[in-house]
Amino acid sequence: MILKCPKCGAAMEQGFLLDVGHANAGRQSQWVAGEPEASFWLGLKVSDRPVLEVTTLRCTRCGFLESYAR
Repeated sequence: MILKCPKCGAAMEQGFLLDVGHANAGRQSQWVAGEPEASFWLGLKVSDRPVLEVTTLRCTRCGFLESYAR
């Protein structure tokens, strides 16, 4: 199935947004339920919350990005 860009109608290609974590290790972006809450130690609290990986589609013509958490 070829997905079409909702902006210009060109083909969309699948990819992901890269997050950089501890020791510059690359990882796929994630969606976390709720409002961001600072951790006492470092970063944000995410325990006991749903966490989903984010897949992003990019238009091959205009560059429009569309992201999905799954």
